[in-house]
Order: sequence, then C-alpha cells, then structure tokens
Amino acid sequence: MTSDYIRSVTEADFEYEVIAFSRQTPVLVDFWADWCGPCRTLGPMLEHLAEENRGAFRLAKVDVDENPNLAIRYGVRSIPAVKAFRDGQVVSEFVGAIPEPRLREFIRALAPSQTDLMLEKAQSLLEERLWAQAESLFHQFLAKNPNHPAAMLGVLKTALMQGQFKQAADLLYDFPASKEFAAAETIRHLLDALVALQRSPAYSENPLEAAYLNALWLLRRNNIPAALDGLLDILRQDKHYRNQEVRKVILGIFEVLGEYSPMTQQYRRELAQVLF
Repeated sequence: MTSDYIRSVTEADFEYEVIAFSRQTPVLVDFWADWCGPCRTLGPMLEHLAEENRGAFRLAKVDVDENPNLAIRYGVRSIPAVKAFRDGQVVSEFVGAIPEPRLREFIRALAPSQTDLMLEKAQSLLEERLWAQAESLFHQFLAKNPNHPAAMLGVLKTALMQGQFKQAADLLYDFPASKEFAAAETIRHLLDALVALQRSPAYSENPLEAAYLNALWLLRRNNIPAALDGLLDILRQDKHYRNQEVRKVILGIFEVLGEYSPMTQQYRRELAQVLF
C-alpha cells in the first residue's frame, strides 16, 4: 500500500525515504514478508494509524525477502519487526504483533498526535498569557479527551485570569486525582483571594490592607508584575501578613504563570530573599 503517509521502501531508496526523511519527520519501518502470519495482523494496524495521524509520521514497509541486505544491516532476525527512526537513527523498536493500545503508545512516544499537538499549543499560548486563545484550545482538547487533568488545569488558569471565578471554582470542585492536583490546590488560594476581593471595601485605612487590595486589583487587570511588586512589599513589612495568605497568593500566581516563566523565576528569587 502506498499513500502520502505510507511507502514501500527498497534497498535502492532506503537512504532517501527513511534516513533522510526522518530528519524532518519520524519514520516507522515495518520489516515484513508475505508468508508471515503476524505481519498480516500488524501491517493493517500500522497502515490505519499512519493514515489516522495524517503525516505525524511516515510508515515505510520493507519486504525482507526482496531486501535481505536491509534486514541484515538492522539485525532483523524475526518478523514483524518495527524500528522507529528519527534524525537518521533508530530510536525505538519492537518485534511481533502487539495489541493496538500498545502500538498507539509506541507511536505517541515517537510522534505526537494532532490532539497532543493541540494541547502543546494551548500550553504555549498559556505561557504567553494569551488567556482567551489558550482557553479555546484547551476546551477543544477536552472535547476529545474529557477530564484530562493537564487540560483541566489549563482551563482553570485561563478562567481565573479572565475573572471567570465560578467556572474556576467548579473545576476545582471536580478536579481529578492526578499529578496536577497539587498545582490546582495551590491556585485555590489565589482564587479565594480574588473572590473575596469582590466583597471587600474599596479602601482600607490600614496601609498594608490597602496595599493588599490594590495588588489584587492590579492582578485582576492583568498587571501581574505590579501586583507581584505590591505583594512582595507587603511581605517585606510583615512576612506573615493575613496568616500567610499573601505568600500563598504569590505562589498561586507562580503556578498560573508556570515554573519556567521568566517572571516566575525572577519573582521567586525575590520572594526567597524576602522570606529567608
């Protein structure tokens, strides 16, 4: 079978169709033969997944009877044998007809699916603080992958930073047990503070309280650096103000921004200097 995503490859064109091509796009090489029963099971699954992924990887089919030198070159002693190439090198492989779920996992590790790429793009937009665009992509991803913790965390962050506090609270209430759960709980302190802000007086005679309210309002307006500056100034005067609430709000902001955000890294250093 030959298509835009599947090639029958020979010794003559292997260097071009596999080695060279894998420097731009991952290539799965299926070493097979007509007489091989398991090959007749695995081959159609590989072809279906190649079409389904629409170019995320190329499937190259090598008939070992017609191309024995390739089988020798890559140490193929039993078929079907599948070898994954990236940047001209074998990066992973397996032998035998494996079940489709395991095959999908193998391919996902080699070449992210379109929905995986959608999540990656949403995370990138989140890091750029393009809240509405990121939220839209997270919702599209969740439509295909319901209750996905990383995507739910993304929606939680974007909802919070757009003032959609009820949606954020609903997400926190139903957040699944996962490695993202701790991050969601860190954001809870920030959500509670912003919800309380709506019921707070517009002004306080207490200078620290006035500064705290002003910092939260700056955050509501997405002026994050000014908000963090204000919160750190409060801690310089009282490290335990509001029973650690200010520190917890700062940590919630860091969680929304992401660990590798330059803003997080800068202000985390400043927070450490203030507290320690």
